[in-house]
Amino acid sequence: MDLLTLLAFTVAYLVAVLVPGPGVAAIVARALGGGFWSAMPMIIGILAGDLIYLVFALFGLAAIATYFGAVFVVVRWAGAAYLLFIAWQFWTAKPGEEQLGPRKREPWLRTFAAGFALTMGNPKTIVFYLALLPTVVPLDRPITPLGFFELTFIVVVVLLAIGSGYAALAAWAREVFTSSTAIRRMNRTAGVIMASAAAFVVARG
Repeated sequence: MDLLTLLAFTVAYLVAVLVPGPGVAAIVARALGGGFWSAMPMIIGILAGDLIYLVFALFGLAAIATYFGAVFVVVRWAGAAYLLFIAWQFWTAKPGEEQLGPRKREPWLRTFAAGFALTMGNPKTIVFYLALLPTVVPLDRPITPLGFFELTFIVVVVLLAIGSGYAALAAWAREVFTSSTAIRRMNRTAGVIMASAAAFVVARG
């Protein structure tokens, strides 16, 4: 794939990921509640959803994604419900001496699934891959294996870098506040952010 196309895709995707949305809100809330590494499964889940949409778009499956729109509605509501559950955990968590957030850490797979469901039901992601992507990447001819690898590499690097950056900043803010009152407020802030992400996913459906 030519350099100009790759550059255009990189810039478009970079802007799409940088702009705060439900995915960023969920990552920040997770890092505020449990630290940097607790947000990593959420980031990887979001990445997995992005890669699936990339495949849909590149290999002409946009029509299939549209045809099975009802499935994505169910996924969106399930993801929103789980985000609300996490928000409730944060809101009701009591400050501990060594960590912020719920006493019991969420299993890796659950957090991954929450990030995956969030992406699969996120209208912003759907619009980017199924509507905006064809404007920067020519899809009127078959994608070569090299071209697919190049676009996948860009998605992985950009999303991991920006997602990790948001998580690191939130984790840093978490470490700054050490008093019980500050920890309780941070927990509740994380809960509100997570609940807002859930509301955004449902409202934008």
